Amino acid sequence: MVVTKAAPSDAARIATPDVVSRVSASRLIGRALLLRCPNCGGGKLFASFFTLKNECPTCGLRIERGESDYFVGAYLFNLIAVELILFFCVCGFVFITWPDVPWDLLTYVTAALMLAGCLLCYPFAKTTWLAVDLAIRPLSDEELRWHRAGGDIGDRELPHV
Repeated sequence: MVVTKAAPSDAARIATPDVVSRVSASRLIGRALLLRCPNCGGGKLFASFFTLKNECPTCGLRIERGESDYFVGAYLFNLIAVELILFFCVCGFVFITWPDVPWDLLTYVTAALMLAGCLLCYPFAKTTWLAVDLAIRPLSDEELRWHRAGGDIGDRELPHV
């Protein structure tokens, strides 16, 4: 989904008409891997390396999409991505050093890389999870208006459900 018009201020952004169009899943994920908003491609989603802003500064999409436990899937993405990367790296290392594999070194290096990988992949997992969710549950005009108007996360009448 792409919002075709972005306004400079919150008041103007809420008042603008919402025009949402369908974007391919590959484009959504590509934007997410660049740490940009999957919806509009706007940047600056992160206040710091580990802290997301509440909403996209460009299109107004609230990052948690109205659910307090929204990023549980992102944690799973992060775990799977790091484990797959390490699996292929360890297999390659064992293949290259076979038959004299330094198992102790491999154990300690793998443990350190697992921790570092979880930290380094964290922001990518969050934006990728948002992209996958947007691909599965496309953003509607009604939901975007709800996000821009500051609908309460505790609302049971979420427009996108």
